[in-house]
Amino acid sequence: MSDFICIRYGAGQEPLARAPLPGELGQRILTSVSRKAWSEWLAHQTMLINENRLSPLDPKARQFLAVEVEKYFFGPGSAPPEGYVAG
Repeated sequence: MSDFICIRYGAGQEPLARAPLPGELGQRILTSVSRKAWSEWLAHQTMLINENRLSPLDPKARQFLAVEVEKYFFGPGSAPPEGYVAG
């Protein structure tokens, strides 16, 4: 029986197979975030990239996304851009 507990959904979720990001943040996500929660983050990240017109190749964009993923799981949450309307 697994001791894994997802930070968003609690026990009973499937953990990630490997760290999705390098470094300490990736390890925190690996030990705290389920596949389901990570999938939801990826959708949120895609919205942030599209709405903010970010290039994943831009170091400033990558830093922005690193801050947002940390807020999404371990902070107050990552809000959509001002004026964003889900469609």
